[in-house]
Amino acid sequence: MNKLIDTLQKKRVKVTNIPKWGTYLRNQWEEHFASHLSEEGKNNIHLHDNRFSCGFLWHVFSYETKVCMIEEQANEAFNQVQKKACYVFYQHSNDALIVENLSRINAEDFEDEGDVYVVDKEFAWTYVNTHEKGLCGPYFSWKEGRNTTS
Repeated sequence: MNKLIDTLQKKRVKVTNIPKWGTYLRNQWEEHFASHLSEEGKNNIHLHDNRFSCGFLWHVFSYETKVCMIEEQANEAFNQVQKKACYVFYQHSNDALIVENLSRINAEDFEDEGDVYVVDKEFAWTYVNTHEKGLCGPYFSWKEGRNTTS
């Protein structure tokens, strides 16, 4: 996370560290982007699995249960979406950030981060970069499932 903070601060982005917010933000993310799934549906995609698939929230995209853009299309959508203030958090960490004035930030800034979630403060859209480089993601999605950045 320190490398990401340095990268963001070099771009004159305001970064506020919010330790111990990871669980809260993951729960909010799930509520906004996986609420269409029943508990059985969540189990079927290993959303909370701590054995085989390690319980990744981004499974809603990799198992195609939620409309999203992937790979370059996801990066382009993230680069184009208006970004004012966002939360940045990780799948397996309770550390999180509030990031403001993101107009200079793009997908490339997150390419070395694994299982990182970027979501606007209203949870209207999300960008996820996974640890599965070249296999899964990155992903971009709107809460409401639309497929454009307008």
